[in-house]
Amino acid sequence: MKNRTNVRWLTQLALLVAILLVLNYTPLGYLQIGPLSASLLTVPVAIGAMTMGPTAGAILGAVFGATSFIQAVEGKSAMSAALFSASPLGTFVVCVVARVLMGLCAAWIFRALRKVLPKQEKFCCFAGALAAPVLNTVFFMGFLVLLFYNIDYVQNLAQTLGADNIFMFIVLCVGVQAVVEWVICCLVAGAVTLPVRKFLKLN
Repeated sequence: MKNRTNVRWLTQLALLVAILLVLNYTPLGYLQIGPLSASLLTVPVAIGAMTMGPTAGAILGAVFGATSFIQAVEGKSAMSAALFSASPLGTFVVCVVARVLMGLCAAWIFRALRKVLPKQEKFCCFAGALAAPVLNTVFFMGFLVLLFYNIDYVQNLAQTLGADNIFMFIVLCVGVQAVVEWVICCLVAGAVTLPVRKFLKLN
């Protein structure tokens, strides 16, 4: 029985990793809403965290972060190139460590909610689904300002945005797009997780 459970767990993890990679390397991972492009990459992480636990959440977060770090190494965007040239280790923390923490914490939040509200499965699923993208933003921006706020690129960006302090910089960087991502990821991951947990008969 234990071997069967392990095989099922690994199979589910492999499937979510595959979905995450497909979303990352194709347009399927980005939903265009008018001028905004909302990322769906936290969805598989949230689903794995809530259906498989903290270990899966951390692994999926690491995969998500690794793809971001690879893009930074390749200089796919001006910001990632600037961060990597300033500090490869700091860029690894922003890209990978932030996403690992996101997956871990999303799973822990979901478990805590299930203990406190054992009869509110639907609420817990959607709350956990919301936690993942919000935590992704919090950890990413937190490490960004902690490690890179004083480099020229970030200072120039802050000046362009009209940010007079770190708080305003975070608010202006996050903007409406992050809120749209939070809502979309909450709805999608929550709607998927609820029936999956019922199918797997998870408590």
